[in-house]
Amino acid sequence: MPALQRTEGIYTLELGTDENRFTTANIEQINALLDEVLADETPSALVVTGSGKFFSNGLDVDFLGANPDKLSWYITEVQKILARFLVFPTPTVAAVNGHAFGAGAMVALACDYRVMRTDRGFFCLPEVDLGMPFTPGMSALCQGKMTPQAASATMPSGRRLGGSESLNYQIVDAAVAEDQVLSTATSFVAPLVGKNRDTLGTVKYGMYGSIVPLLLAGLGS
Repeated sequence: MPALQRTEGIYTLELGTDENRFTTANIEQINALLDEVLADETPSALVVTGSGKFFSNGLDVDFLGANPDKLSWYITEVQKILARFLVFPTPTVAAVNGHAFGAGAMVALACDYRVMRTDRGFFCLPEVDLGMPFTPGMSALCQGKMTPQAASATMPSGRRLGGSESLNYQIVDAAVAEDQVLSTATSFVAPLVGKNRDTLGTVKYGMYGSIVPLLLAGLGS
């Protein structure tokens, strides 16, 4: 299950201890933990990470296979999470410790910064190979947070990029050894801990406000 800890002004949200897919239980827990961060009015920043070889493997395909009638509801709930990260009113950074696939990769994109390990793990948007076209919200998020070259290299192909390639495509801001991922990620947001939340949230809405409604609309966008 996702877990939260705080060290001084830095919250670390761990997405889980396995593949960290967006199960319904994990979605509920992530929302609760983000609420907990917001309830603490002292200055803070947020690091999002996984554990082991997975940052997040994305959608819960087992749930979708067993509950096809809940597809629209489920995708909307996942996209609400993406929207929350995109305009979260504290500085955010994804410490990509391992594989970031599909919606897991989109969580990383929704953060302000991304740090990826160089020796293991792929950034991948495999929707084209899964027969699952991007929703308008997901497409807008990916294109809004990647360069046109990076979007063209990943979205139509399902190509897997390691840390160094992801850095070359400017998808991530740093690619480092495994034991440096968390510390490097923290270094991106630690100087920003004191930013006013209301102002920062407004700035993010100004930057990404056109994407948020598409995400919140789910499949109906």
